[in-house]
Amino acid sequence: MTLSSAAPRGVNPWAATVLLLMGNFMNLINVSIVNVALPSIRADLNATETQIEWVSAAYVLAFAVGLLPCGRFGDKLGRKRLFLSGVGLFTLASVLCGLAPGIWVLIAARALQGIGGAMMVPQVMAIMHVLFPPEQKAKAFALAGFVVSLGAVSGPLLGGLLITADIQGLGWRPIFLVNLPIGLLVVLGGLRLIPTMSSDRDMAIDWRGVALFAAAITLVVLPVIEGPLLGWPWWSLVALAMAAPVGWLFWRRQQALERAGREQLLPVQLLRDRGYLSGVIVVMMHFSAIPGMFLILAIYLQTGFGLTPLHSGLATAPFPLGVMLGSWVTARFGIRAMTRRIAMGAGIMLVGMIWLRHAAGHPPADLHLWTLAAPLALNGFGMGLAISPLFQMVLRDVPGPMAGAATGGMQAFQQVGAAIGIAVASSLFFVHLRVTDDYPAALAQALTYQICVFAAILTLLAIRSRAVRRARVPG
Repeated sequence: MTLSSAAPRGVNPWAATVLLLMGNFMNLINVSIVNVALPSIRADLNATETQIEWVSAAYVLAFAVGLLPCGRFGDKLGRKRLFLSGVGLFTLASVLCGLAPGIWVLIAARALQGIGGAMMVPQVMAIMHVLFPPEQKAKAFALAGFVVSLGAVSGPLLGGLLITADIQGLGWRPIFLVNLPIGLLVVLGGLRLIPTMSSDRDMAIDWRGVALFAAAITLVVLPVIEGPLLGWPWWSLVALAMAAPVGWLFWRRQQALERAGREQLLPVQLLRDRGYLSGVIVVMMHFSAIPGMFLILAIYLQTGFGLTPLHSGLATAPFPLGVMLGSWVTARFGIRAMTRRIAMGAGIMLVGMIWLRHAAGHPPADLHLWTLAAPLALNGFGMGLAISPLFQMVLRDVPGPMAGAATGGMQAFQQVGAAIGIAVASSLFFVHLRVTDDYPAALAQALTYQICVFAAILTLLAIRSRAVRRARVPG
């Protein structure tokens, strides 16, 4: 595996990065674009609440399970090869989603999309991490942070436009079919512009570790998704209880491989790095707040107040605009004051969530497009400030050969956070809605989770900063 931190001769790293981020954007936007289409999908396919939740959750679960192994597969098989294969599988699955005749076919195709996404996403930052010299990494990661933030939140607007256009009478289906030309462009352009980097063909894949990791993630995500809606049946509690010992077995397996001098699925060296671990925890918490918020906002606006998918997307458009501004501001700081920028972004989002909870919980009788604009824009600005330095902080000291495992691990826990956030926010929302049939009160109840998350992030960052200061003081 190359240890170089610069692009191979004759390669334009920025052209390669554009294609890498196009693939990542296609993946990210499909997470959020589905939210605005859920009411239309439910009506068209006659789906239940649980089935509709699984349209989002099947993707998140498959994605989360596959990220860490695929990060390591990229180190062995070649990151370019795995990225382009993942884009191809994701594109094929998108076509299957768009042609799905029933809800269970759609859910299965979404899981296949998740596998394709897991193949391509860890390679993006792993390639960028090696492609750019240190003085250019800040700008590259700022661009990546902007794309991550924008892709995660601009889906509702694009989804609303596509559904309202009702292209050829297809309704919600073009939100998936639009990936076909994008995927083809990324694959064809990537074959030419993304450099082929050396890979470690002799690396052994820890298949037992893959199975233990997949089992641990499933034992957390599956009951968190299904448990609240089913009233926490016994099997969901047993699954959660089993997650800890299975996770411990995975950890012991990695330690045994290290002692034997063999390759680990998640290198123990990373797990001993407190900076990496604390950064991954902050990533998991941060990304647990946003997907669930947009899922319940789509239902609140469309089912609760009768907005069209297009108007629903326009109502949330201030968020990506705030992200754009925040990303532009934070990029100007390079690698300076990363923890402070993350804390500032989290603090702004804490204030923004409290404001959004109040505005959405006490809406005017005639709710219009700009009712929630100001708090959503403030939240977007906070997210834009935090994402780039957060990714830089996690990956800053990771050696090149571990880039795939490090990014795969980070993004796996990011998706675990997303799954937990979707489950908690939607459960709080739907449970309250069943009792009161009051959409503003249900949304206000659900947003309590987001407020708690950002308060916890600020607390963790304060503890982390204090530990760093103590470590610098000679004893």
